[in-house]
Amino acid sequence: MYQVHPDFKPYKPVSSEELIRIQNEPVLDLSGLDTPIIIEKIELIRTHKQWIVRTTSRDGMVGLGISNSRMPISYPMLTDLMAPYCIGKDARTLEKLIDEIYVYKSNYKLAGIPYYVALSALETSILDLLAKCRKVSLGGMFGPKIHDRVNVYAASGNRGNTAEEELEILKRRVDEIGAKAIKFKIGGRMSKNADSLAGRSEELIYLTRKYFGDDFIIHADGNGSYDAPEAIRYGKILEDINAYFYEEPCPFDDLEENRKVREALTIPIAFGEQETSLRRFRWLVERHAASVLQPDILYNGGLIRTTKVARMAAAADMTVTPHTSDQFCFVYILHFTSYTPNIGKYQEDKQGLALANELMDGVLTMKDGELNIPDVIGVGVREDHPWIKEAEVLATIS
Repeated sequence: MYQVHPDFKPYKPVSSEELIRIQNEPVLDLSGLDTPIIIEKIELIRTHKQWIVRTTSRDGMVGLGISNSRMPISYPMLTDLMAPYCIGKDARTLEKLIDEIYVYKSNYKLAGIPYYVALSALETSILDLLAKCRKVSLGGMFGPKIHDRVNVYAASGNRGNTAEEELEILKRRVDEIGAKAIKFKIGGRMSKNADSLAGRSEELIYLTRKYFGDDFIIHADGNGSYDAPEAIRYGKILEDINAYFYEEPCPFDDLEENRKVREALTIPIAFGEQETSLRRFRWLVERHAASVLQPDILYNGGLIRTTKVARMAAAADMTVTPHTSDQFCFVYILHFTSYTPNIGKYQEDKQGLALANELMDGVLTMKDGELNIPDVIGVGVREDHPWIKEAEVLATIS
């Protein structure tokens, strides 16, 4: 019989009123920032294929926000609609600015992942500036450091290979980083119950357990491949091998179907990587429509909004295991983990360690499937780093 892993606590009911209170509470620690920090200039720069927002204050402090591969699509919203509103504003009012930008020129009509990708880069650059003024890490802007390391799981995004080929990839990744957990893809990705290859998903589920043994941590990601009945069928197969959690079984915008799956199964259901609404995250918590929340820090608009999601989840004794975007962006997961008490035990390895260490002067180390959370100022990238100094300036708002 399936047993939920002891890493997960039983759900604790929480009222809508309590969740609204948590959602509306400020989350930044601004202690020691006693004088205004006026935003004078915001630039969009690009270097070595990295898209970066650089914010400069009137007194010359600089903050950097490194975005993901969605930014080439999203950046006009940043340069035309978000950054102009911030010029001349006090960076200490960042939480208020985020709310005001949303309604400025009816920006809420553009809400969704592209909008929040642009906002997250702007937010991170201002957070980095504030953290440098306080001489704390990015995580230190939200609370004391309570975690020093992050366990990572080896993941593969493949679907077009056979179960045997996928197992070989996972074995290599586990050996490379010493991971004690894996995650693989099942279904065909938003495929209306179709498998990527006939019989692949079920074979892969059983094959990985047979190879890695009874105690190894196994996650499976459906990427919205199933309706509720088919998702439940696969969930029971995952329970049969005692998998750790089952991610996004039904399409991301069908909250009710995912709730049906959660109610029908014992295995924890993880959900929310493409969610951008704090109200819908609140719905997921209040109705216990998932057991693990997975906001993507960039898709969801930044660390401030993601911290609010984590605190709502904590009120129900739910775990938060953020989805991580590509390239440099897993570094934000490290900062988020540093101060979040209900963080999930395993975070995805996005294979961006070499890039991060290039920009962060080699402060990260991977050992036995763990990454350290470095003691850095701000994000941990110097504004005088050679890559930043040679960056192409794409837009300047002042």
